[in-house]
Amino acid sequence: MRLRYRAVVIAGLAALGAVTASGADTIQEFLARHWRQPLAPQGPPPARFSPLETSLEPEACGACHPAQLADWRTSLHSRSMGPGVAGQLVEMLESDPGSALSCFTCHAPLAEQAPRVSDGTRARANPVYDAALGGRGLVCAGCHVRARQRFGPPRRDGSLTATAPLETLPHNGVTRTPAFLRSEFCEGCHQFTPDGFALNGKLLENTYREWKASRFARKGVQCQDCHMPDRRHLWRGIHDPDMVRSGLTIVARASAARYRSGDTISVTLTVESTRVGHAFPTYVTPRVVLSAELVDQAGDVIAGSREERVIARQVTLDLEREIVDTRLAPGKKAVLQYRRRVDRAGVRARLSVVVYPDEFYTRFFESLLAQGAGRGETQIREALAATRRSPFTVFTQELPLT
Repeated sequence: MRLRYRAVVIAGLAALGAVTASGADTIQEFLARHWRQPLAPQGPPPARFSPLETSLEPEACGACHPAQLADWRTSLHSRSMGPGVAGQLVEMLESDPGSALSCFTCHAPLAEQAPRVSDGTRARANPVYDAALGGRGLVCAGCHVRARQRFGPPRRDGSLTATAPLETLPHNGVTRTPAFLRSEFCEGCHQFTPDGFALNGKLLENTYREWKASRFARKGVQCQDCHMPDRRHLWRGIHDPDMVRSGLTIVARASAARYRSGDTISVTLTVESTRVGHAFPTYVTPRVVLSAELVDQAGDVIAGSREERVIARQVTLDLEREIVDTRLAPGKKAVLQYRRRVDRAGVRARLSVVVYPDEFYTRFFESLLAQGAGRGETQIREALAATRRSPFTVFTQELPLT
């Protein structure tokens, strides 16, 4: 059970800590109130609300906000309660309901999304549970609706006030606040609290603090600036090749234009984190592999010529121990220095950078299935298949050598 419970923790499912409010800081006050846990049920809708305004389903929001709905559907937020998490929760809700319910805090945060609620050391049926919402992940209302009231960012011109009386607007208008444009809005689900789960003295989820210590925070670059460009609801990250490429500068070069057979070649592959505002990668599940190998005139890899360097925070499957942490802080580099004697003509060096976004999950789901996934087996198998499809190449280049 530890293996299964820890895997849910690793998915970023720690209890959400409220942001500390300051009496002089209205943004912090708003965030503390907006993310106070557990989120309260929405309660009965105003009498004037239509069925569309009453609904908490994303498609209801999409009726007037189709672009945002279309973006959200492509995002990991829409799949935050996907088969990998849901498959583990099937039995956890019975065997360890407290831990299971803490998962919903970030992965499906609305009070209406959890099938049960905590009742001391036990759990009871949730009277406001909406089965249609339960598996939808981080829905629009998870960020934008509290007590049936809508909240959102300032208009693009920075204004906050409504253009008409609220009671005349759809769903009584929207309360606007710049908090939606601040990294602190994301902190609760992307930063463990100081007493949260840690390995080797480092929190398992530390993205906000990594950003806070970076030059990006000092320059005022917020999470939303990169992950929600032009306010789009995309939240691209380590699973997106273009997003990864945009954050890195990758250079491959040989120390000489040409070598002769019998020479020792020297080739360098450098990956620099130039536009990533936190550790690359920020979490323990991805693995980034730099590789160099020799290929002959026919394009075949010369046996035994491959060398690798890994960028990752590698931990054991049971999350008991950190093996090594080679991640890149903003502005830092990883260098693969490749030296090898060549004994034939027509040799080329093939240099690659491959990202395995779900490398930990692949191994974990394989282990879970081997030990028995119970009634969640079908979902775990589906999740495993998805992790095996997720790797991609962000860089490859061949350098003529001889």
